[in-house]
Amino acid sequence: MEREDYPKDFEQFITKFATEKDCYDYISSLRWPDGFICPRCHCGRSWKTKRSLIVCTDCAYQTSITAGTIFQGTRKPLRLWFHVMWWVMSQKTGASAKNLQHTMGFRRYETAWTWLHKLRRAMIRPAREQLKGTVEVDETFIGGEEEGAKGRKTVTKALVVIAVEVEEKKLGRIRFRVIPDASASSLIPFINDNITPNSTIVTDGWLGYTPLKKENYKHVVHNITQSKGKASDLLPHVHLVVSLIKRWLMGTHQGAVTPKHLTDYLDEYAFRFNRRLSTHRGKLFYRLMQQAVSTEPASRKKIIS
Repeated sequence: MEREDYPKDFEQFITKFATEKDCYDYISSLRWPDGFICPRCHCGRSWKTKRSLIVCTDCAYQTSITAGTIFQGTRKPLRLWFHVMWWVMSQKTGASAKNLQHTMGFRRYETAWTWLHKLRRAMIRPAREQLKGTVEVDETFIGGEEEGAKGRKTVTKALVVIAVEVEEKKLGRIRFRVIPDASASSLIPFINDNITPNSTIVTDGWLGYTPLKKENYKHVVHNITQSKGKASDLLPHVHLVVSLIKRWLMGTHQGAVTPKHLTDYLDEYAFRFNRRLSTHRGKLFYRLMQQAVSTEPASRKKIIS
């Protein structure tokens, strides 16, 4: 069983990560829980330089503890990164770049914006568990403006497909994807990627879902036109999530999100929503840290491109 090592509250946090070495050691323990393994020769013997480089005893291969993580190449102290991550996870409604800039004293807004996007990209595990059971699926348009480094600009809306687990008439986990259109070629891959076979998929009567009859799912269609009911009544759980995500984007981010970066914001919302019942803020910090050390680094240029 995995041993979950994380501070339960902020007092434990500042004690546990009092020095840069504490932070390096924590990253190392998450990356190599059973000890360092050389990526070149797979030897388990190594030594550490004064600059915190790990040197393989057998082949002399050198690597940084932060190489291959979102911290790679940072010029800021790891303690600052850890504090930012704790602060971001302690914000129940999410964090905006402007608030992060003021709270942490970043000189430039662009720095805070970039850090948040790096963290958002670490919030989704590629091999995460699929949704299962009864799952409502629908699409919605989301759009507005984004507060970027060069100010706000109006853009067109983005189409987003949403899947919501239904657990005894309550909301379970959620998934999002920005899609180019509502065709079957966009909708079915999303369902296959995010929902376990043999689950019950509940949708409206849109033709894009018709191929589900040939897939390994039970497809339940709630036809809005025939029932003369509202979409929010026939697919209540997914429409509640639509309402919540739009309210979150308008509240925390002032509607300042473009389709170009919308996926990152949706990933953050899913990360928070799927862990909304977590007892400790420290558990959220721990999950984010686990994914941060296994997420490929992304430069600001790559993020804004």
